[in-house]
Amino acid sequence: MQIKIGDNVRYLNAVGGGRVVRIVDNIAYVDEDGFETPVLLKECVVVGNTTRFNNPVPTPEKELPKAAAKPAPLSLPVIETPGGDELRLVLGFEPSDIKALSRSTFDAYIVNDSNYYVYLALMSRSADSAEWTHRFDGLIEPNMQEFLCEIEPSDLPAMDRLAVQYVVFKRSKAFGAVNPALVELKVDTTKFAKLHCFKSNPYFDNPVIAFDIAECGRPVAQVSFRSEDIEQGIKAKKRDIASQNAVRKSAAPLRADIIEVDLHADELLDTTAGLGPADILNMQIDRFCSVMDANLRNVGQKIVFIHGKGEGVLRQAIMKELTHRYKGHDVQDASFREYGFGATQVTIRNISPKSQRRK
Repeated sequence: MQIKIGDNVRYLNAVGGGRVVRIVDNIAYVDEDGFETPVLLKECVVVGNTTRFNNPVPTPEKELPKAAAKPAPLSLPVIETPGGDELRLVLGFEPSDIKALSRSTFDAYIVNDSNYYVYLALMSRSADSAEWTHRFDGLIEPNMQEFLCEIEPSDLPAMDRLAVQYVVFKRSKAFGAVNPALVELKVDTTKFAKLHCFKSNPYFDNPVIAFDIAECGRPVAQVSFRSEDIEQGIKAKKRDIASQNAVRKSAAPLRADIIEVDLHADELLDTTAGLGPADILNMQIDRFCSVMDANLRNVGQKIVFIHGKGEGVLRQAIMKELTHRYKGHDVQDASFREYGFGATQVTIRNISPKSQRRK
């Protein structure tokens, strides 16, 4: 049910409620006995538009003269903390459903751990675009955590770069000037689908992917990307791959050695911009098959495919290939001590070429 101004609501995850007096973006301002409390719309449920739960509130027509002005909300004094004059800003992304990351939305928060007011803007863009998309702008009070926006899974391919622009100041007192700043971050959006990338953080109750925007009073090192740098990086990676292949060929007689193949997307691709989950999975399976085909004659060769734990989609696809295209080889979980739960070991056996024919 859509929440409107005048509705009486209660909070889903907290005690209390009141009448909605205004709505700004996704924030409802709830009047609780003369105090306005900002609450996310999704954290409110309507209980009526004329009667407050457990505590009926007389309508203004009965209690107040029409000419009476509504009392202004109290402005609480800013309580400064020791060390708070050194600006610290942290940007965090918290999944709404950490058990289903592939379809979860992500709430973006900014933590202002300082004695300054911060006027802040958050923007994003894809790696191959020069234009930014506005995500949030607004005033963040001192020593506060503020909700910025909700990120849909479909937004992630266009969030390879994040930019945070800020200006800081104090009210009603003298302070040392702090230079405004623009901080640009490179984001590996594939991490939003990996459970182990969400970590505990002292500023958040739940695991998050966090970025330091400013610390010790200064912005973090800004990231700039030039086309020449990207081109050089791609060439360097190709040289590394060629070098690794040469080493593997030279070591071919040592068939008992273990070959490790990391199938994580960020190891196979320079960027996943514009690729969907199915495209990435197909590239990972192609890599798996190419390694298997290259080693079918190396009887006794052990190959460890690192696929990660995740939701098990890649592992299931690998097991399907081993059952139908490469059946007859020994398959087991790789060493837990070295790889955890996220790797499968295949030992090549002497199978007739006919049985290895790919369908």
